[in-house]
Amino acid sequence: MRRAPPRRVGPTSTIPYKRVLGWPLMTIDREMSCMRFWFALLAALTLALPAAAQSGPTRIRGTIASVDGDTLTILGRDGQRQAVVLDRDLTVSTVKPLRMADIKPGSFVGTATRRLPDGSLEALEVLVFPEEMRGAGEGHRPWDLEPGSMMTNGTVTGAVESADDREVTVTYKDGSQTVRVPSDTPVVTLAPADRADLKPKAPVFLSATPGSDGKLHAARITVGRHGIAPPM
Repeated sequence: MRRAPPRRVGPTSTIPYKRVLGWPLMTIDREMSCMRFWFALLAALTLALPAAAQSGPTRIRGTIASVDGDTLTILGRDGQRQAVVLDRDLTVSTVKPLRMADIKPGSFVGTATRRLPDGSLEALEVLVFPEEMRGAGEGHRPWDLEPGSMMTNGTVTGAVESADDREVTVTYKDGSQTVRVPSDTPVVTLAPADRADLKPKAPVFLSATPGSDGKLHAARITVGRHGIAPPM
């Protein structure tokens, strides 16, 4: 029996089993969607850096008080309410808990720190970035998690563990910082989420910038789920 000639794959052709180069299209679509998420989140983080020096984005931490279409009203830690308009191409992420052991040499991390009386740095939180976001916000700069806090994004180049904490060296382009990470420090990573997770009482963290309409706008937002709030 003669075998049917192989089908050509063109822009309008269909393949019953839906496979391309041996990979199911469903798998390819899922991978492409994940890549688009990380690219959008990395782009939003990168664009926020020069904006900080120009228009001064407002970092907002709190819980969602209400949702009205594309507008969130957020109850801040100071008890004040702020309305934020969500961009159409909003990127939504969430945080997942990690172990202290996940902070290891080679990891790209972001850590908010406080300066102790002896001059050393103590971590308030540690975000272990997904590999797709390596390089995001690299450097050492003031932060506003608490008065006088700093943010350091870089690669872990050394780690020493003791019974009560872990000391890590975070290296970035222009230098490095040694940070003590107490055992009770929140350690998290980012994971994709969606708008459906933006519900009243959900804890959130975002940076909003003023729009031409005079309102605060957000291109990305991190929302807490399963009882875990964004610690940044």
